[in-house]
Amino acid sequence: MHTENLRRAFVAAGYNAEIAAVPFKWYPSDEIMKGALAWRLLDLTEANGKPIDMIVGMKFPAYLAKHPRKVLWIMHQYRTVYDLWQTPYDHISSLPEGESVRSFVKNADDRFIPEARKVFANSQTVADRLKQYNNINSEPLYHPPPMADLLSGGEQGDYVFYPSRMEPPKRQELLIEAASYMKSRLRIVFTGGGRNVEWYESLIQKFDVADRVEIRGFVDDKEIVDLYSNALAICYLPFDEDYGYVTLEAMYSGKPVVVAADSGGARESIDNRSEGLIVEPEPQAIAAALDELYLNRDFARRLGSNAREKILSMDLTWQHVVEKLVSAAG
Repeated sequence: MHTENLRRAFVAAGYNAEIAAVPFKWYPSDEIMKGALAWRLLDLTEANGKPIDMIVGMKFPAYLAKHPRKVLWIMHQYRTVYDLWQTPYDHISSLPEGESVRSFVKNADDRFIPEARKVFANSQTVADRLKQYNNINSEPLYHPPPMADLLSGGEQGDYVFYPSRMEPPKRQELLIEAASYMKSRLRIVFTGGGRNVEWYESLIQKFDVADRVEIRGFVDDKEIVDLYSNALAICYLPFDEDYGYVTLEAMYSGKPVVVAADSGGARESIDNRSEGLIVEPEPQAIAAALDELYLNRDFARRLGSNAREKILSMDLTWQHVVEKLVSAAG
């Protein structure tokens, strides 16, 4: 979605732009190295006899590709060997070859990312990782979320909305358990699919919160917009998110955001008790924050109004992104 929106932005600005993609496998682990090599071997200076004026690399291993006018706008690195290393979300460190894979990826990033004429990051969080792990400087370059033009405020409902893939790094389980601690009658609505939705359903039964927690699965954009517009608040609790569309979409919707202190890019735009509530990633703390918004609706409304005012003042546009990328290519 992100790369396609960038392609459309280039086309809207009058450029001929295409997405180049190579299937990526991380299993078995030597496929990671093969994928990196495949991108290094590609000749991206021309195609079908036509010169390619610039390339924009966005994620590992595609950003390793060679080009004399390469600009990077890094969504994220191969996080498993960086900030996710030896966390519950890491699938490499326990392998016998884990350290070797980690060293390979880091060395590739150290050597080939600086080839770019300019390195942009998707957020300050991503920029901080590049500096921390690779000592590479980059400039955060922000962009609007996909549904920015569709979102606006609506009613102040009796539910909190959590839209996201239902997978471990998004930590919906924290909100499900938080429901068992809430004193208010605030309902919880989840949307998004995942590989193990049954596990989340089992947690709903475990914590005896089936009367207030609903998992709707995949829904269309219209329903997503309606759920944003009429929620009391939006909850988003991922672990060290790269950017965090949910937070931005909540702000466009004029809703307060309850976000975890360790949610990375998802909390960058939020100041505690100004546009939302920043809480520890603990069910009791999340429950207390949501109860406060439910019981003090004027406070919730004020936070939401501040959030929309702030996101509009940031003037996030794809035109600005394209101008920055093209200018950086020289």
